[in-house]
Amino acid sequence: MSRPHAFALTTLRNDRLFLPRWVAHYGTALGGREHLYVILDGHDQPVPAGLGPVNILRLPHLPASRAEADRRRARIMSDIARGLMRVHDIAIVTDVDEFLIVDPDAGDDLLAYLAAGRGATASALGLDVGQHMAHEAPLDPARPFLEQRGFAHVSARYTKPVVARRPVTWGSGMHRVKGRNFRIDPHLYLLHFGMVDAALCAPTLADPDRHRDGWAGHLDRRKRLFDIITHAKPREADAYFPRARRWQTWVRPLTALNKPAMIPGNPVVRLPERFRGLV
Repeated sequence: MSRPHAFALTTLRNDRLFLPRWVAHYGTALGGREHLYVILDGHDQPVPAGLGPVNILRLPHLPASRAEADRRRARIMSDIARGLMRVHDIAIVTDVDEFLIVDPDAGDDLLAYLAAGRGATASALGLDVGQHMAHEAPLDPARPFLEQRGFAHVSARYTKPVVARRPVTWGSGMHRVKGRNFRIDPHLYLLHFGMVDAALCAPTLADPDRHRDGWAGHLDRRKRLFDIITHAKPREADAYFPRARRWQTWVRPLTALNKPAMIPGNPVVRLPERFRGLV
């Protein structure tokens, strides 16, 4: 049986850290960088060097409120992914700081695992990885993230249906698929690294574009991850993951019944050793 055709799609503006890692991760997982599509938000954004045969699309940057910009971005990515699925079997649509992995215990690489799955979409369990300010040194960007970071907030904000096996329409931030329920796959994890290092992420937190467009409140919430991880009593991940999946499967926000609700208490886990070095 031939390998399926899969692609990964992202969009970014003013990225200073993640794109080379995103390209390396998904290029390896999908069998080549020619399967990757990157949308640059703005003609003022330079085309990064050294990416190889990645497909780059530059779009005009249209200033807007955070909510409006997120909705527009989701529509654009849905439309582009819909077209690409005429020649692909599987779509992975993420932010540039989000990395989809399959549990090594599942026994498959990511592409083979996704190809064996069923259903229009699949959601991974969301893990918001951040720096433990008391125990973890500043990040060395040249080394794998998961050799240097070992804690994550189990967050419904990143339990997202980022995998599609047929054309779908994502809602704002790709947090849900319009007109569909979601299913959390038992072996997929979406690692969010937006706050992976306090010093390296400081420029993002101070980005004037984001503050002008109404992101200040969101960025303040993002900064709380450092406190959440540093002051938590971490749980044993493999014991807690099934509980987190059950909660996020059955408890939904009343305003959006097709996406999961946050778990009270900001649970933090120590990542399993088998994840070390995967990203």
